[in-house]
Amino acid sequence: MKTTESCGPTGVKERFVFLDALRGLALLGIVLANFPEFGLWTFLDADAQAAMPTVAVDRFVRFLLYAFVDGKFYTIFSLLFGVGFSLFLSRHSTWRFLRRMLILLVIGLIHLLFLWNGDILSLYAVGGILLVCFIRIPERRLIQIAVLLILLPVVLDFAASLFAIDMAAPFYRKWWAVAALKGIDEQNFATWLRDADSYPCIYSFLQQGVWERLWEFVQGHRLPKVLGLFILGAVMGQRRLYAKLSSLPLSHLLRRITIPSIFLSLVYAYSATQGQPWGQTVHALLYAFSVIPLAMCYIMAFALLFEHKPQALVFQFLAAPGRMALTNYIGQSLVGIFLFYGIGLGLGASFGLVTIELMALVVFLLQVLFSDLWLRYFRFGPLEWLWRVLTYGKVFSFRN
Repeated sequence: MKTTESCGPTGVKERFVFLDALRGLALLGIVLANFPEFGLWTFLDADAQAAMPTVAVDRFVRFLLYAFVDGKFYTIFSLLFGVGFSLFLSRHSTWRFLRRMLILLVIGLIHLLFLWNGDILSLYAVGGILLVCFIRIPERRLIQIAVLLILLPVVLDFAASLFAIDMAAPFYRKWWAVAALKGIDEQNFATWLRDADSYPCIYSFLQQGVWERLWEFVQGHRLPKVLGLFILGAVMGQRRLYAKLSSLPLSHLLRRITIPSIFLSLVYAYSATQGQPWGQTVHALLYAFSVIPLAMCYIMAFALLFEHKPQALVFQFLAAPGRMALTNYIGQSLVGIFLFYGIGLGLGASFGLVTIELMALVVFLLQVLFSDLWLRYFRFGPLEWLWRVLTYGKVFSFRN
């Protein structure tokens, strides 16, 4: 992959509306996936969830989330990260990209340690650093490596069940050991953040939550999945597929894989909501062959719509938050803290899942309006601007 060092970041006129809008769509899915945890509904035990007045609808919504949201939009976001990697390296050196990833790692760690333990930026930064190791590998081999990385969790889960090995167990034990030191247990876990009346109290929860997040990453084999998706996205970016939508057989591919992807996603949702009745290995297999293909269906359907009506309002609607993805991602955490934690409105653990998801939709709509208004006056989102300044080592004009 040939790289050249240019003088600055991609300008507004050079951006692709399709990529920005797709990133905005991914942000919508991410807020839907994350808000049940912000709202503390995820932390409630089965009896507490069943006591909600919306329990019947909540169970249906939970199934739909597993079937059509869980993993799909983080897959889209990961592919877009890989596309961005190829775009960046087409204009800049590898060292510049590594510097950019180190800055993202710092931002992610601040988010993880001081705001929300569900951070994904730190994992993305590590994956981005590892991605540099693959830039000189031929494209065909890259695709093979990506597929192997995406399927690796199935092999690891099978080996773990065969040999009774739990690689994530040390992180799980450390998680609850730190929680015990903070006075956090299974009885107060779901309501701790709602009842927290000061930031130090919230920070105590965040300290044990770091180990919980590490356990989730290892237990779910997140790094190989993310790295595989990064590589696929980089190949898409290198081929500039986003600029050749009319030449791609999107309709043909969509017809062939949509129904199987939806069917397997429904089976995956059943497995997830019923406690993985066929075991972790089968669940991982369902994830690989349902979540990622259905995410591809979303992308292709979105691309066909864009190719047919590029001026449609939906693309303008989604492109603004997509251009400010980092700011909006962190912003979702700040809004979640304000709404649900004790230092804000303290609404956590008070609503059923359907209510929380409606709140998430309202939050995203407000982010769309905010992003559109902001970009009328400024070239970048505030965190995007800071990230660029630190990446290039010079101050760029902020205003349009």
